[in-house]
Amino acid sequence: MKKETRTVVYDEELRIEAYRFEGIAQPFPNHFHDHYVIGFVEKGTRLLSCKHKEYAIGPGHILLFHPGDSHACVQSGGGAFDYRGFNISKAVMVELAEEVTGKRELPGFSANVIRDGDLACLLRPLHHMVMDGASGLAKEENLLFLLSALIQNHGQPFDRSVPECRQEIERACEFIRQHFRERIYLDQICRYAGLSKSALLRAFTKEKGITPYRYLETVRVSEAKALLRRGMQPAEAAMETGFSDQSHFTNYFSRFIGLAPGVYRDIFSDRAPRAKNQKSHKDSQEDMESQNLSKQKKEGES
Repeated sequence: MKKETRTVVYDEELRIEAYRFEGIAQPFPNHFHDHYVIGFVEKGTRLLSCKHKEYAIGPGHILLFHPGDSHACVQSGGGAFDYRGFNISKAVMVELAEEVTGKRELPGFSANVIRDGDLACLLRPLHHMVMDGASGLAKEENLLFLLSALIQNHGQPFDRSVPECRQEIERACEFIRQHFRERIYLDQICRYAGLSKSALLRAFTKEKGITPYRYLETVRVSEAKALLRRGMQPAEAAMETGFSDQSHFTNYFSRFIGLAPGVYRDIFSDRAPRAKNQKSHKDSQEDMESQNLSKQKKEGES
């Protein structure tokens, strides 16, 4: 069986993360991100659920997730999964969209799963450039060409990509985000939202695609990512974000992100104040299971 390999690079010039997963068999539970995801399937088939829709994805499919899109993915068939992807923060995306459209607005996309050969021809070379540590004009041009083609051919206003939610559910989410560091109980959320427990669970799952508890854990992981990027140790990040212990934190972080917290932190460690500084990390599933995850690959060009 092919060994699982996970390579992650943070590009200082573009301010985006690039992921390369090879031979992956790990399922990803229902969760969401606070950033955009633009991905490309190279090998293998999976069953993807996103915003109450199910997709059979395979080689050639491009995946587009907005911030907040709940999604899950499990392996189908006997082959492993190879994937390339970019994570782009909302702050960076709004700047890119302004360059492309002249409007300082977050873009929305008409579908979460598409096939577009022209887009694939833009996405893959850009991904190779980031992974190989390329710098300069060509890489920035490719990113803008990619976003321009996405917005032109598959774009729509961002508000149309975000489903309307009942006011009570938005209040429940507000409470969770305000108190994620604490031990939260269902009756607290219900009192704040003005719903019974059964009504909250039904409505929340319908509107958000995940349960309130999964929403809480996803918020905690997202906040922990920000702390790890600033160099905080995983044990401290676990405490700061409300996880009961480091083991619980590592389990959730690895399931949602595909990397252990220490590996993710190392990608951003010792960042030099240079525009062309780049970090990457390669990891295997065997390493993750043993938590022997200290090996780090750093590439930079000045």
